[in-house]
Amino acid sequence: RGAGFTFGQDISEQFNHFNDLQLIARAHQLVMEGYSWSHQEQVVTIFSAPNYCYRCGNQAAIMEVNENLDREFLTYDPSVRPGEPTVTRKTPDYFL
Repeated sequence: RGAGFTFGQDISEQFNHFNDLQLIARAHQLVMEGYSWSHQEQVVTIFSAPNYCYRCGNQAAIMEVNENLDREFLTYDPSVRPGEPTVTRKTPDYFL
């Protein structure tokens, strides 16, 4: 869509330090396994739409955080749309 920014591990470290945070949780980017860690586990991307648009074959994830700030991920397999062919787990070229 053309809008957005990329940032490296140095920026996420600075942001977390200056804001007294341990983690940046972000979304709205397709992740085939439902979630993906980066920047030495200072940033996590979570995607909660399984089998996005009924054609990506991706898993979905939800991050649970308890009162001690312990994190756990629940993942969900893609659902099959009735009457549609089964999708392989190949990322469509337009997401690369």
